[in-house]
Amino acid sequence: MRRLRQTKILATLGPATSTREAIAALFEAGTDVFRLNFSHGTHAEHAGRIAVIRELERASGRPIGILMDVQGPKLRIGRFRDGSVELKAGRRFRLDLAEAAGDETRVSLPHPEVFAAIAKGTDLLLDDGKVRLRVVRKGKGFAETEVVTGGRLSDAKGVNVPRAVLPIASLTAKDRKDLAFALESGADYIGLSFVQRPADVAAARRLIRGRAGIMTKLEKPQALDHLREIVGLSDAVMVARGDLGVELPPEEVPMLQKEMIRVCREAGKPVVVATQMLESMIDSPSPTRAEASDVATAVYDGADAVMLSAETAVGRYARAAVEMMDRIIKSVEHDPHRRRFLEATRLEHEATGADAITAAARQVAETVGAAAIVTYTSSGSTTYRAARERPAAPILALTQHLATARRLAVVWGVHAVPTADIKTFADMVNKACRLAVRDGFAKVGERLVVTAGVPFGTPGTTNVLRLATVDAH
Repeated sequence: MRRLRQTKILATLGPATSTREAIAALFEAGTDVFRLNFSHGTHAEHAGRIAVIRELERASGRPIGILMDVQGPKLRIGRFRDGSVELKAGRRFRLDLAEAAGDETRVSLPHPEVFAAIAKGTDLLLDDGKVRLRVVRKGKGFAETEVVTGGRLSDAKGVNVPRAVLPIASLTAKDRKDLAFALESGADYIGLSFVQRPADVAAARRLIRGRAGIMTKLEKPQALDHLREIVGLSDAVMVARGDLGVELPPEEVPMLQKEMIRVCREAGKPVVVATQMLESMIDSPSPTRAEASDVATAVYDGADAVMLSAETAVGRYARAAVEMMDRIIKSVEHDPHRRRFLEATRLEHEATGADAITAAARQVAETVGAAAIVTYTSSGSTTYRAARERPAAPILALTQHLATARRLAVVWGVHAVPTADIKTFADMVNKACRLAVRDGFAKVGERLVVTAGVPFGTPGTTNVLRLATVDAH
């Protein structure tokens, strides 16, 4: 099953998409990677979804990626005596550590680390920014605030502290249990939430020990102060615009999205644009024009993938949302002017043999009109380099490791095929030609550009380029 597009699609599974029929429908509609969100659902429910995905993988013969997204620390207020209160602008409102039910004058905020990080003048955003408080006085374990933007506030609503670096680990005790389950279940990527600093990613990497890739979610403005270091420590990145849009002025998010995509592309790390892409399709069979343009912008910018969240997890039109995203992507990718956008963002190369070979592969493919660029890879590094070039030709990735093929499911323009280990370069070229014909990439007489690292099985050694013609054997 070959996808006739370069940009990949992630879909989140949830109550609306837990049956075999529903998951199969999303896959057939165009999903390349499934996301399991540990903020919701039990391990047993997630295990059932994983079993269905792997069954679909075996039946289709196509590697399917699984992203398991840990919740991260969530800051929430306590409960109110009557379930909610109406806060009036200009009034005082106290946050403290007391466990007593709240009222119009105070509520519990059971996170002492917040009080340690804030100062007079700090703004606190509650309920996704609907309510804004400003600190006028603070002490040990409390903060007196003034209501800047009032509104109804109910039990257990979330709290955001813009620009403050909170002394909180990015993995909670719950996350560690979820992480252990995810690794035992064969996750391809771990979605790492609430990352504020490079040390958060490094700590997760020590726990994961290479058993899955780390997809760091960029959702906290504090992380942007260390963007390049965080990207460098990650295996993939998600531009999670939900929390960014709460803690930053909305007009800043589009520019930051472009910057994050650019930095990830420079580093050769897959980048996923997520959150509220086709949100109206939760309840509507078609998106707004603005939402369609939002998806298109991410494709024009060269993102590796775009993601659906509630649209497929709880939405009434889950399959239609994937089909719509597929159609938008294909429409953009058929735009004759789109290649100019990608050429305008052509990246500088490092002075290495691997980068030289990969750049040459793109140039040779364009010059001779090659049907595909074929990469033979063990760790995926050869293929990541090829995708970084954003070539016009599709990328056929051959690997002896199914885990590598699954991770490549999120990478721009890549069609990954698990194949038996190859001993010689001639064997690899012959196999590349056969698989290119089998999977519809090439016909007899057409040419392929083949890159690999020799000796085989040595990660990061892209050092050979070969121009091959597909023969009739």
